[in-house]
Amino acid sequence: MQFRLASQPWDAPNWNRLIASFPGAHILQSWQWGEVKSQFGWRPLYCTWEDSGEVSIRAAALVLERSAALPLLGRRLRLLYAPRGPLLFWEDQAARQQVLEDLASLARSRRALFIKIDPEVSLGSGLPGAVDVVDDPLGQVLIEDLRSGGWRFSEEQVQFRNTVMIDLSPSVDELLANMKQKARYNIRLAQRKGVSVRRGGVSDIDLLYRMYAETAARDDFVIRDDSYYRALWTVMFAAGFAEALIAEVQGEAIAALVLFHFGAKAWYMQGMSRPLHREKMPNHLLQWEAIQRAKELGCTVYDLWGAPDTFDESDPLWGVYRFKEGLGGRVIRTVGAWDFPSWPLGYRLYTQILPRILDRMRRRGKQRTRQMVA
Repeated sequence: MQFRLASQPWDAPNWNRLIASFPGAHILQSWQWGEVKSQFGWRPLYCTWEDSGEVSIRAAALVLERSAALPLLGRRLRLLYAPRGPLLFWEDQAARQQVLEDLASLARSRRALFIKIDPEVSLGSGLPGAVDVVDDPLGQVLIEDLRSGGWRFSEEQVQFRNTVMIDLSPSVDELLANMKQKARYNIRLAQRKGVSVRRGGVSDIDLLYRMYAETAARDDFVIRDDSYYRALWTVMFAAGFAEALIAEVQGEAIAALVLFHFGAKAWYMQGMSRPLHREKMPNHLLQWEAIQRAKELGCTVYDLWGAPDTFDESDPLWGVYRFKEGLGGRVIRTVGAWDFPSWPLGYRLYTQILPRILDRMRRRGKQRTRQMVA
Protein backbone atom coordinates (compact mmCIF):
# COMPACT_ATOMS: atom_id res chain seq x y z
CA MET A 1 0.00 0.00 0.00
CA GLN A 2 1.11 3.54 -0.69
CA PHE A 3 0.68 6.18 2.04
CA ARG A 4 -0.54 9.61 0.97
CA LEU A 5 -0.87 12.75 3.07
CA ALA A 6 -2.99 15.74 2.05
CA SER A 7 -4.01 18.88 3.91
CA GLN A 8 -6.28 20.35 1.23
CA PRO A 9 -7.27 18.29 -1.85
CA TRP A 10 -10.17 16.42 -0.27
CA ASP A 11 -13.63 17.97 -0.22
CA ALA A 12 -16.40 17.14 2.23
CA PRO A 13 -18.58 14.81 0.10
CA ASN A 14 -15.69 12.71 -1.21
CA TRP A 15 -13.94 12.40 2.15
CA ASN A 16 -17.14 11.49 3.97
CA ARG A 17 -18.08 8.98 1.28
CA LEU A 18 -14.66 7.37 1.67
CA ILE A 19 -14.67 7.01 5.45
CA ALA A 20 -18.28 5.83 5.50
CA SER A 21 -17.12 2.79 3.51
CA PHE A 22 -15.00 1.45 6.39
CA PRO A 23 -16.15 -0.50 9.44
CA GLY A 24 -16.13 1.72 12.50
CA ALA A 25 -16.81 4.84 10.41
CA HIS A 26 -17.15 7.64 12.93
CA ILE A 27 -18.33 11.23 12.92
CA LEU A 28 -15.05 12.23 14.60
CA GLN A 29 -13.33 11.21 11.35
CA SER A 30 -15.66 13.29 9.18
CA TRP A 31 -14.62 16.29 7.11
CA GLN A 32 -16.91 18.46 9.27
CA TRP A 33 -15.13 17.41 12.46
CA GLY A 34 -11.85 18.58 10.95
CA GLU A 35 -13.53 21.83 9.92
CA VAL A 36 -14.69 22.50 13.47
CA LYS A 37 -11.32 21.64 15.03
CA SER A 38 -9.54 23.90 12.52
CA GLN A 39 -11.27 26.85 14.21
CA PHE A 40 -9.60 25.97 17.51
CA GLY A 41 -5.92 25.56 16.72
CA TRP A 42 -5.91 22.19 14.96
CA ARG A 43 -4.88 21.52 11.36
CA PRO A 44 -6.64 18.60 9.64
CA LEU A 45 -4.43 16.18 7.70
CA TYR A 46 -6.09 13.63 5.42
CA CYS A 47 -4.22 10.33 5.28
CA THR A 48 -4.97 7.51 2.86
CA TRP A 49 -3.42 4.18 1.97
CA GLU A 50 -3.87 3.09 -1.65
CA ASP A 51 -3.23 -0.26 -3.27
CA SER A 52 -0.12 -0.12 -5.41
CA GLY A 53 -1.13 0.24 -9.04
CA GLU A 54 -4.83 0.42 -8.15
CA VAL A 55 -7.22 3.20 -7.32
CA SER A 56 -8.84 1.51 -4.32
CA ILE A 57 -8.14 2.99 -0.88
CA ARG A 58 -7.67 0.39 1.85
CA ALA A 59 -7.31 2.70 4.86
CA ALA A 60 -7.90 6.32 5.82
CA ALA A 61 -7.45 8.64 8.78
CA LEU A 62 -8.26 12.23 9.65
CA VAL A 63 -5.24 13.27 11.72
CA LEU A 64 -5.41 16.52 13.67
CA GLU A 65 -2.19 18.44 14.24
CA ARG A 66 -1.48 21.31 16.58
CA SER A 67 1.47 23.10 18.11
CA ALA A 68 1.66 23.36 21.88
CA ALA A 69 3.95 25.42 24.10
CA LEU A 70 5.42 23.26 26.85
CA PRO A 71 7.81 25.56 28.78
CA LEU A 72 9.16 22.82 31.05
CA LEU A 73 10.35 20.98 27.94
CA GLY A 74 11.95 24.14 26.62
CA ARG A 75 10.24 24.35 23.23
CA ARG A 76 7.03 24.24 21.24
CA LEU A 77 6.01 20.80 20.09
CA ARG A 78 3.58 19.30 17.64
CA LEU A 79 0.90 16.88 18.78
CA LEU A 80 -0.96 14.55 16.40
CA TYR A 81 -4.29 12.87 17.08
CA ALA A 82 -6.54 10.66 14.93
CA PRO A 83 -9.87 10.77 16.82
CA ARG A 84 -11.59 7.38 16.51
CA GLY A 85 -9.14 6.52 13.76
CA PRO A 86 -7.52 5.20 11.70
CA LEU A 87 -10.20 3.42 9.65
CA LEU A 88 -9.44 0.15 7.90
CA PHE A 89 -10.39 -3.51 7.84
CA TRP A 90 -8.51 -4.43 11.00
CA GLU A 91 -8.57 -8.16 10.25
CA ASP A 92 -6.09 -7.47 7.40
CA GLN A 93 -2.78 -8.05 9.20
CA ALA A 94 -0.56 -6.56 6.48
CA ALA A 95 -2.68 -3.41 6.21
CA ARG A 96 -2.92 -3.11 9.99
CA GLN A 97 0.81 -3.26 10.52
CA GLN A 98 1.63 -0.89 7.67
CA VAL A 99 -0.87 1.71 8.83
CA LEU A 100 0.58 1.65 12.36
CA GLU A 101 4.13 1.92 10.98
CA ASP A 102 3.22 4.79 8.64
CA LEU A 103 1.50 6.74 11.42
CA ALA A 104 4.59 6.34 13.59
CA SER A 105 6.72 7.56 10.67
CA LEU A 106 4.36 10.51 10.22
CA ALA A 107 4.94 11.55 13.83
CA ARG A 108 8.70 11.38 13.35
CA SER A 109 8.68 13.22 10.00
CA ARG A 110 6.57 16.07 11.38
CA ARG A 111 8.70 16.21 14.53
CA ALA A 112 5.71 15.60 16.75
CA LEU A 113 6.10 14.68 20.39
CA PHE A 114 3.68 11.81 19.78
CA ILE A 115 0.70 10.68 17.75
CA LYS A 116 -2.44 9.40 19.47
CA ILE A 117 -4.98 7.01 17.99
CA ASP A 118 -8.15 5.56 19.53
CA PRO A 119 -9.78 3.33 16.91
CA GLU A 120 -13.13 1.85 17.80
CA VAL A 121 -11.85 -1.72 17.82
CA SER A 122 -13.73 -3.94 20.24
CA LEU A 123 -12.24 -6.04 23.01
CA GLY A 124 -15.69 -7.49 23.63
CA SER A 125 -19.22 -6.78 24.74
CA GLY A 126 -21.03 -7.21 28.02
CA LEU A 127 -19.89 -6.66 31.59
CA PRO A 128 -16.59 -8.36 32.47
CA GLY A 129 -17.36 -11.51 34.42
CA ALA A 130 -21.02 -11.68 33.36
CA VAL A 131 -22.42 -14.90 31.95
CA ASP A 132 -23.26 -13.23 28.62
CA VAL A 133 -19.89 -11.53 28.12
CA VAL A 134 -18.42 -11.96 24.63
CA ASP A 135 -14.70 -11.38 24.00
CA ASP A 136 -13.37 -10.20 20.65
CA PRO A 137 -9.89 -11.62 19.89
CA LEU A 138 -9.24 -8.95 17.24
CA GLY A 139 -8.90 -6.28 19.92
CA GLN A 140 -6.26 -8.29 21.75
CA VAL A 141 -4.37 -8.91 18.50
CA LEU A 142 -4.32 -5.17 17.83
CA ILE A 143 -3.00 -4.49 21.34
CA GLU A 144 -0.17 -6.96 20.77
CA ASP A 145 0.71 -5.25 17.47
CA LEU A 146 0.66 -1.84 19.13
CA ARG A 147 2.97 -2.93 21.93
CA SER A 148 5.41 -4.63 19.59
CA GLY A 149 5.47 -1.48 17.42
CA GLY A 150 6.46 0.81 20.29
CA TRP A 151 3.00 2.22 21.01
CA ARG A 152 1.97 2.87 24.62
CA PHE A 153 -1.42 2.79 26.27
CA SER A 154 -2.23 6.46 26.79
CA GLU A 155 -2.61 8.16 30.14
CA GLU A 156 -4.85 10.65 28.33
CA GLN A 157 -7.98 8.86 27.13
CA VAL A 158 -9.60 11.73 25.23
CA GLN A 159 -12.70 9.73 24.29
CA PHE A 160 -14.48 7.17 26.43
CA ARG A 161 -12.74 3.80 26.27
CA ASN A 162 -15.98 1.94 26.99
CA THR A 163 -19.48 2.79 25.89
CA VAL A 164 -23.05 1.52 25.77
CA MET A 165 -24.70 0.83 22.43
CA ILE A 166 -28.23 -0.01 21.38
CA ASP A 167 -28.80 -2.26 18.39
CA LEU A 168 -31.50 -0.50 16.35
CA SER A 169 -32.27 -3.41 14.03
CA PRO A 170 -35.32 -4.64 16.05
CA SER A 171 -38.72 -3.03 15.51
CA VAL A 172 -39.77 0.01 17.52
CA ASP A 173 -42.01 -2.15 19.68
CA GLU A 174 -39.16 -4.59 20.31
CA LEU A 175 -36.79 -1.75 21.22
CA LEU A 176 -39.26 -0.55 23.83
CA ALA A 177 -39.73 -4.09 25.14
CA ASN A 178 -35.94 -4.52 25.44
CA MET A 179 -35.76 -1.69 27.99
CA LYS A 180 -35.91 -2.25 31.72
CA GLN A 181 -39.42 -2.01 33.14
CA LYS A 182 -38.57 1.17 35.06
CA ALA A 183 -37.37 2.91 31.89
CA ARG A 184 -40.60 2.07 30.08
CA TYR A 185 -42.60 3.31 33.06
CA ASN A 186 -40.69 6.61 33.12
CA ILE A 187 -41.25 7.16 29.39
CA ARG A 188 -44.98 6.72 29.82
CA LEU A 189 -44.95 8.88 32.94
CA ALA A 190 -43.34 11.74 31.00
CA GLN A 191 -45.98 11.41 28.30
CA ARG A 192 -48.82 11.41 30.85
CA LYS A 193 -47.37 14.43 32.67
CA GLY A 194 -47.42 16.60 29.55
CA VAL A 195 -43.78 16.43 28.45
CA SER A 196 -43.43 16.92 24.70
CA VAL A 197 -40.34 16.76 22.48
CA ARG A 198 -39.60 18.96 19.49
CA ARG A 199 -36.69 19.07 17.07
CA GLY A 200 -34.34 22.02 17.29
CA GLY A 201 -31.58 23.57 15.24
CA VAL A 202 -29.36 26.62 14.87
CA SER A 203 -31.94 28.99 16.36
CA ASP A 204 -31.80 26.97 19.61
CA ILE A 205 -28.03 27.06 20.13
CA ASP A 206 -28.12 29.76 22.83
CA LEU A 207 -30.79 27.82 24.72
CA LEU A 208 -28.86 24.57 24.39
CA TYR A 209 -25.64 26.07 25.69
CA ARG A 210 -27.33 27.77 28.63
CA MET A 211 -28.90 24.47 29.67
CA TYR A 212 -25.62 22.62 29.10
CA ALA A 213 -23.71 25.09 31.27
CA GLU A 214 -26.35 24.82 33.97
CA THR A 215 -26.08 21.04 33.86
CA ALA A 216 -22.27 21.13 34.06
CA ALA A 217 -22.33 23.49 37.05
CA ARG A 218 -24.94 21.38 38.85
CA ASP A 219 -23.31 18.01 38.16
CA ASP A 220 -19.71 19.24 38.48
CA PHE A 221 -18.23 18.35 35.10
CA VAL A 222 -16.18 20.42 32.66
CA ILE A 223 -17.44 21.81 29.36
CA ARG A 224 -15.84 24.16 26.85
CA ASP A 225 -16.88 27.75 26.35
CA ASP A 226 -19.81 28.69 24.17
CA SER A 227 -17.72 29.46 21.06
CA TYR A 228 -16.77 25.79 20.73
CA TYR A 229 -20.31 24.43 20.94
CA ARG A 230 -21.62 27.19 18.73
CA ALA A 231 -19.12 26.19 16.03
CA LEU A 232 -19.70 22.45 16.51
CA TRP A 233 -23.49 22.59 16.45
CA THR A 234 -23.66 25.14 13.64
CA VAL A 235 -21.42 23.07 11.35
CA MET A 236 -23.06 19.74 12.17
CA PHE A 237 -26.63 21.08 11.95
CA ALA A 238 -25.84 22.64 8.55
CA ALA A 239 -24.29 19.40 7.27
CA GLY A 240 -27.33 17.39 8.35
CA PHE A 241 -25.21 15.34 10.77
CA ALA A 242 -26.86 16.55 13.97
CA GLU A 243 -30.13 17.84 15.34
CA ALA A 244 -31.39 18.84 18.76
CA LEU A 245 -34.27 17.21 20.59
CA ILE A 246 -35.79 19.54 23.18
CA ALA A 247 -38.20 18.44 25.91
CA GLU A 248 -40.80 21.01 26.96
CA VAL A 249 -43.62 21.38 29.43
CA GLN A 250 -46.23 23.91 28.33
CA GLY A 251 -43.76 25.44 25.88
CA GLU A 252 -40.91 25.79 28.41
CA ALA A 253 -37.68 23.95 27.65
CA ILE A 254 -36.61 21.69 30.52
CA ALA A 255 -34.14 19.24 28.93
CA ALA A 256 -32.45 18.51 25.61
CA LEU A 257 -29.91 16.39 23.80
CA VAL A 258 -27.95 16.72 20.59
CA LEU A 259 -28.27 13.66 18.36
CA PHE A 260 -25.32 13.19 16.00
CA HIS A 261 -25.47 10.73 13.12
CA PHE A 262 -23.14 9.66 10.34
CA GLY A 263 -23.46 6.67 8.06
CA ALA A 264 -25.30 3.91 9.89
CA LYS A 265 -24.56 5.13 13.40
CA ALA A 266 -25.98 7.72 15.81
CA TRP A 267 -24.41 9.20 18.95
CA TYR A 268 -25.65 10.84 22.12
CA MET A 269 -22.73 13.12 22.96
CA GLN A 270 -24.30 16.05 24.78
CA GLY A 271 -27.31 16.13 27.06
CA MET A 272 -28.58 18.98 29.19
CA SER A 273 -31.39 19.61 31.66
CA ARG A 274 -32.83 22.03 34.21
CA PRO A 275 -34.09 21.26 37.71
CA LEU A 276 -37.60 22.18 36.58
CA HIS A 277 -40.03 19.26 36.24
CA ARG A 278 -37.34 16.62 36.79
CA GLU A 279 -39.95 14.44 38.49
CA LYS A 280 -41.68 14.18 35.08
CA MET A 281 -38.74 12.18 33.69
CA PRO A 282 -38.05 14.21 30.53
CA ASN A 283 -34.66 12.54 29.94
CA HIS A 284 -36.24 9.11 29.49
CA LEU A 285 -38.66 10.47 26.92
CA LEU A 286 -35.84 12.33 25.15
CA GLN A 287 -33.86 9.11 24.78
CA TRP A 288 -36.88 7.24 23.50
CA GLU A 289 -37.44 9.96 20.89
CA ALA A 290 -33.73 9.84 19.98
CA ILE A 291 -33.87 6.06 19.50
CA GLN A 292 -36.86 6.36 17.19
CA ARG A 293 -35.35 9.28 15.30
CA ALA A 294 -32.02 7.46 14.80
CA LYS A 295 -33.92 4.49 13.40
CA GLU A 296 -35.85 6.81 11.04
CA LEU A 297 -32.51 8.16 9.78
CA GLY A 298 -31.43 4.66 8.80
CA CYS A 299 -29.00 4.12 11.66
CA THR A 300 -28.47 0.58 12.87
CA VAL A 301 -26.62 1.48 16.09
CA TYR A 302 -27.16 4.17 18.73
CA ASP A 303 -24.04 4.90 20.78
CA LEU A 304 -24.92 6.32 24.20
CA TRP A 305 -21.34 7.62 24.51
CA GLY A 306 -19.62 6.56 27.64
CA ALA A 307 -19.45 3.84 30.28
CA PRO A 308 -17.25 3.30 33.36
CA ASP A 309 -13.65 2.15 33.11
CA THR A 310 -14.31 0.03 36.18
CA PHE A 311 -17.73 -1.56 36.37
CA ASP A 312 -18.61 -1.09 40.03
CA GLU A 313 -20.43 1.51 42.07
CA SER A 314 -17.22 3.36 42.94
CA ASP A 315 -16.84 4.62 39.38
CA PRO A 316 -18.17 8.19 38.84
CA LEU A 317 -20.02 7.03 35.73
CA TRP A 318 -21.86 4.20 37.46
CA GLY A 319 -25.16 6.08 37.79
CA VAL A 320 -25.00 7.22 34.17
CA TYR A 321 -24.24 3.67 33.08
CA ARG A 322 -27.27 2.30 34.95
CA PHE A 323 -29.49 4.84 33.19
CA LYS A 324 -28.12 3.79 29.78
CA GLU A 325 -28.37 0.11 30.59
CA GLY A 326 -32.03 0.62 31.43
CA LEU A 327 -32.62 1.83 27.88
CA GLY A 328 -31.66 -1.58 26.54
CA GLY A 329 -28.01 -0.81 25.82
CA ARG A 330 -25.10 -3.23 25.92
CA VAL A 331 -21.56 -2.44 27.07
CA ILE A 332 -18.90 -2.35 24.36
CA ARG A 333 -15.28 -2.40 25.55
CA THR A 334 -12.62 -1.06 23.15
CA VAL A 335 -8.83 -0.98 23.02
CA GLY A 336 -8.76 2.69 24.08
CA ALA A 337 -6.24 5.36 23.12
CA TRP A 338 -2.61 4.56 22.32
CA ASP A 339 0.34 6.93 21.79
CA PHE A 340 3.45 6.52 19.69
CA PRO A 341 6.14 8.72 21.30
CA SER A 342 8.61 9.87 18.67
CA TRP A 343 10.65 11.62 21.39
CA PRO A 344 10.52 9.16 24.33
CA LEU A 345 12.24 11.40 26.89
CA GLY A 346 10.01 14.37 26.08
CA TYR A 347 6.98 12.10 26.14
CA ARG A 348 7.83 10.87 29.66
CA LEU A 349 8.17 14.45 30.87
CA TYR A 350 4.94 15.39 29.11
CA THR A 351 2.99 12.58 30.79
CA GLN A 352 4.29 13.76 34.17
CA ILE A 353 3.31 17.38 33.48
CA LEU A 354 -0.02 16.64 31.80
CA PRO A 355 -2.07 15.70 34.89
CA ARG A 356 -1.22 19.03 36.51
CA ILE A 357 -2.06 20.96 33.33
CA LEU A 358 -5.38 19.15 32.93
CA ASP A 359 -6.29 19.61 36.59
CA ARG A 360 -5.65 23.36 36.34
CA MET A 361 -7.68 23.57 33.12
CA ARG A 362 -10.58 21.67 34.70
CA ARG A 363 -10.65 23.96 37.73
CA ARG A 364 -10.65 27.03 35.51
CA GLY A 365 -13.30 25.55 33.24
CA LYS A 366 -15.61 24.74 36.15
CA GLN A 367 -15.12 28.20 37.64
CA ARG A 368 -15.87 29.86 34.29
CA THR A 369 -19.04 27.79 33.85
CA ARG A 370 -20.28 28.55 37.37
CA GLN A 371 -19.69 32.26 36.83
CA MET A 372 -21.56 32.15 33.53
CA VAL A 373 -24.52 30.34 35.08
CA ALA A 374 -24.59 32.73 38.02
